[in-house]
Amino acid sequence: MGGEAVEEAGGGGRGVAGSASALVVRHRPAGSPGAAVVVLHGGREHSREASRGWHLAALRMRPVLRAAVAATDRQDVLVGEVRYRYRGWNATADPVHDTVRALDELRRTVGEVPVTLVGHSMGGRAALRAAADPAVRGVLALAPWCPPGEPVEQLGGKRIVVLHGDSDRVTDPGESADYVRRARRTAAQAGLVLVRRGDHAMLRRCADWHRATAAIVAQLLRPERVMEGLAGEACAADGPLPW
Repeated sequence: MGGEAVEEAGGGGRGVAGSASALVVRHRPAGSPGAAVVVLHGGREHSREASRGWHLAALRMRPVLRAAVAATDRQDVLVGEVRYRYRGWNATADPVHDTVRALDELRRTVGEVPVTLVGHSMGGRAALRAAADPAVRGVLALAPWCPPGEPVEQLGGKRIVVLHGDSDRVTDPGESADYVRRARRTAAQAGLVLVRRGDHAMLRRCADWHRATAAIVAQLLRPERVMEGLAGEACAADGPLPW
């Protein structure tokens, strides 16, 4: 992708709508955006501490952001990151509200463009919830936190791919498998890639995580409904696809 790469400044980054923005733009195309990838980092189950760009959960997503920028040869893709108010999910699902705000800001700034959400851990859960927004066409959830009973009704017509390490000790790959099974009742496509020896922080086999992220994001950005490659194989598999 061509255009301007926008880096964080002073730990805060540049928001689309000023310092209180919920959306930080990391890559802005030279022309009018025709699509957007929005990244959501992880966090904690409970915390009202302010979320900062230098927290480890946010830093962990920098390679994912780079993979998203490199995911396609399209020249019109904007890449952004949700800025959370708090580090925690909390009882009020705060990251979901922040993501909704970020999508509203994106809409006001560039108009209606198809959006792909990429979220890790708590951010994966928030991305899957925020798929209810009509602009969201697809979600890539990395080692997501998908507790039992997590809703799937909002996924109607969406394309969903989950990557989860089989050695994850923070979030449960079995719960991701159950989520994907239920998601297939409503989503246009849903699949789970089970990363052999993969850990929660995506450090073990990190190059493979980043390569898979780039490949799947590229598929989710395509206008065609049927995905190919790793994403297509996962969605066509009867169960989790070992990789």
